[in-house]
Amino acid sequence: MSHRAARIGLLVPAALIGGAALAAAAHRPVPAGAAGPGFWIAAFLVWLVATLAARDLAALEPGTATGRRLVRLAVPLLFGILVLVLWEAVVVGAGVPAVLMPPPSAIAVRFAAALPVLGADFVQTCLKSALPGYAIGCLSGLGVAILADRLPVLGRGLLPVANVASALPIVGIAPIMVMWFGFDWPSKAAVVAVMSFFPMLVQAGAGLAATGPIERDLMRTYAAGYGRTLLSLRLPMALPFLFTALKVNATLALIGAIVAEFFGTPIVGMGFRISIEAARLSLDMVWAEIVLAALAGSAFYGLIALAERAATGWHPSVRAG
Repeated sequence: MSHRAARIGLLVPAALIGGAALAAAAHRPVPAGAAGPGFWIAAFLVWLVATLAARDLAALEPGTATGRRLVRLAVPLLFGILVLVLWEAVVVGAGVPAVLMPPPSAIAVRFAAALPVLGADFVQTCLKSALPGYAIGCLSGLGVAILADRLPVLGRGLLPVANVASALPIVGIAPIMVMWFGFDWPSKAAVVAVMSFFPMLVQAGAGLAATGPIERDLMRTYAAGYGRTLLSLRLPMALPFLFTALKVNATLALIGAIVAEFFGTPIVGMGFRISIEAARLSLDMVWAEIVLAALAGSAFYGLIALAERAATGWHPSVRAG
């Protein structure tokens, strides 16, 4: 066993045990809200040990693909645990009011208690608003990119306008869409569609232009028309660009749907809940909604990344990974 592996075997358990002890000590009657110098020295030592453990883990080079995947997973997991432990210790140990920053333990308790409400908000914001708008925006962006590629005059006139329109602020678009489509999910889906349209248009245009002249000349020697060349050559070559837009839009879609709900919505939805609970100074519920949005966005992004690996296994970046 190497010296680095031996250090990891010591530092990782020490960081985990020390973090658990620190979080438990923060809730004891004596240091809660009035932690002394010893408590903060212990917090610094936990941070230092976890940082050293993460550094050694990141530098570790296992000989197997499974080992490398486990290392790539262990480093962010260790950092995430460290952030939660220090958050809990600092907030509770320093006596920070819950209306300013609730500890992770209070957020977890509220999350578990409000699962039915969170589930209804998830359905309204993610399934009814974000997903339809995401599909409409991405498909329409791809369609317009193909049309602009087929008609170069349209492309030269449209792409500069698209670059300018992509900078439109969502807080300006959302009230207009609410006036046009009402307070329910169609107005939120329209906001998401507008936000998803332009990244897909730009990326799809770049992807369709990525094929080289040799490949296009080869298709012409086979007497392939534009449609056959598009399906057999240009769209497959554009897949890395398309998946880049899909991943960018995966996060934009959820953000757009949540922000759009601030400007009018039925009494359900993540954006509605965040605005209402923030006005009530119920910050634990606000953070529970933020955690839900983060989980939903990460899961959606992960599914698209998996689809990208399956569809673009021929690409050098995927083979290198």
